[in-house]
Amino acid sequence: MSDNAGYDPRRSRVSEGTMMDFVRGTISGELTEVPGIGPKTAEKLAEGTEDGERVTNTYQLVGKFLMLKGPDTAESKVECMEHCEKFWYWLQSKGVSAHRSAIVKAVAQKVNGLMPGIYDPALYDEEEEDEE
Repeated sequence: MSDNAGYDPRRSRVSEGTMMDFVRGTISGELTEVPGIGPKTAEKLAEGTEDGERVTNTYQLVGKFLMLKGPDTAESKVECMEHCEKFWYWLQSKGVSAHRSAIVKAVAQKVNGLMPGIYDPALYDEEEEDEE
């Protein structure tokens, strides 16, 4: 599969148990608490300038995810699938080369617990059925 394939929750190699522990648990702020983020990925996210592209904790990562929910216009709203794609490509732009889909899925599911409706995994199930 191409590195530029975009977000696909089926490509997450994180166990469902690990994912659910993160989604149900509290956030400490340590980036490596997010499934798919190890020390090297945390370093890549922390690189950059102070102008908002530098992410040093889980709260900032969630904030970046939420920032990518827009901008909405009168003609178009950023819906779930586009939102996840934007976050996936932002991670790619930060040099994150592994586990991007796992990171997107983890953050999206965590935020969906706080703001129901921001992430709908069923959208991806339907896409899978269409491919068969």
